[in-house]
Amino acid sequence: MRKHYYVYIMTNTSRTLYTGITNNLVRRVYEHKRGHGSKFTTKYHITWLAYSEVYGDVRDAIRREKQIKSRRRSKKVALIESMNPKWRDLTLDWDDCLEE
Repeated sequence: MRKHYYVYIMTNTSRTLYTGITNNLVRRVYEHKRGHGSKFTTKYHITWLAYSEVYGDVRDAIRREKQIKSRRRSKKVALIESMNPKWRDLTLDWDDCLEE
């Protein structure tokens, strides 16, 4: 079975951005939503998944995460809006996989 690696951007009502990487997007987003994701996401109540990409090689995912993190905020916003123009929480489409 081939592993997948996800680069993702989370946000909140103020549109504060957090970029991360994981090999299990559902689990990691669930952690962020429960306040266990990171100190930053907990502090700023960052609980919405705004954007994600999937990779088959962890090195490609790490490279992409670094690239996104190094960009100006305007480029990150444009990236999100290219896929998610209304800034919806993409987990709303996950059909109860985040239910307790």
